[in-house]
Amino acid sequence: MYCLVDAVAFYASAEKVFDPAIRSKPVVVLTNNDGCICAICPIARRLNIPKFQPYFKVKHLLAKHKVVIRSSNYELYADLSDKMMNVISRFCDTQHVYSIDEAFLQFNGFTPLINDWHQYGQLIRRTVWRETKLPVGVGFGPTPTLAKAANHAAKKLNGFNGIAVIDSEQARQHILAAMDVADVWGVGKRLAKKLKLLNINSALDLAKQTPKRMKRLFSVVLERTVNELNGIVCLNWDDVRQDKREIFSTRSFGERLTDPVALKTALINHSIIVARKLRQQRSLTKRLLLFVASSPHESHYYKKSLVYELPVSSADSRVFAKAISEIFTQLYQHNVRFYKCGVGALELSSQQFQQPDLFAPSQDNIKLMECLDSINKRYGCDTLTLASQQQSQAWHMKRAFLSPQYTTRWQHLPKISCDL
Repeated sequence: MYCLVDAVAFYASAEKVFDPAIRSKPVVVLTNNDGCICAICPIARRLNIPKFQPYFKVKHLLAKHKVVIRSSNYELYADLSDKMMNVISRFCDTQHVYSIDEAFLQFNGFTPLINDWHQYGQLIRRTVWRETKLPVGVGFGPTPTLAKAANHAAKKLNGFNGIAVIDSEQARQHILAAMDVADVWGVGKRLAKKLKLLNINSALDLAKQTPKRMKRLFSVVLERTVNELNGIVCLNWDDVRQDKREIFSTRSFGERLTDPVALKTALINHSIIVARKLRQQRSLTKRLLLFVASSPHESHYYKKSLVYELPVSSADSRVFAKAISEIFTQLYQHNVRFYKCGVGALELSSQQFQQPDLFAPSQDNIKLMECLDSINKRYGCDTLTLASQQQSQAWHMKRAFLSPQYTTRWQHLPKISCDL
């Protein structure tokens, strides 16, 4: 048996953990630079607050319903996610953390404390709430895809109230018949449109298809999905994920930039993020893509990108920062209000299989980068930085509605006042 535990509106629920005053109020969370709504709590959802809409378009609607607005507090969310995953891990013998708010549980040689899966799901929900104050949905199924379907039913379909179990043919058909095919794990909206042209409208319709036909018409992934919907396990958590072939770091600015120093600093910081991600998957790159752009809504729209060829494949932050300093004058233009910039690593190769160049030795200092990464991992991101990473608030994210980082900053620790 498999189980999927998924937090309900995780970002919005996380905002309510340390602020009891807003637990009974509608809450929405905005994306980077307070751009769009990315999370809506169940109370706000009942007010028909639209998701993924630009904040400025729904600003008056939010004010009308007195909705609490929060900027994305990634530090808080990551810490609460770790706590939630630690609690969940006690209920199984194998845990696969799928995303920041989702975890699959697998029961191989593990004997649950309660024989009834529904009661066991209640125990998981109560424990997570008691120890983290995060509401979760729990779904059980004989395959990961059916567990995902059960979790969808637990959170979205009437009559389940946070827990759903697919442990019989009747339960499987009942839940799949009530699910739109677009809600099946691994299908999505684009593929769902094609399936609906074949009169495959529900998850049950998809489950009734011949796996080989779905493979011939679409892909081996959909063939596997059909098998899993019929109780045949096809996923293996031990499968090694393929390394990324390209790595990018991009972001729009909190305010328009005209200062060349601030723009170059932003590019260097993006390059260092890319270098860190390369080292994490033990990859190197010989080509860096850099771009800068103004807003397309400006009267004079400016966008330029360049590819920098490194002499030797690298993943060293210092090498990347030096490369940006050399090419920056070709990107920058006076009297442009820059809105966005980014850096990408192209054509990645494995660090393990490299042919050294006798006439162009590598400039990478592997030990130094390992030391840099270990310090930042232990004491927090950007505890140790390059001098060229000078921290300028001008290009940082705009987060006007940011809540305190209750669990990662001493000065933000919750305070309790007791009247004697």
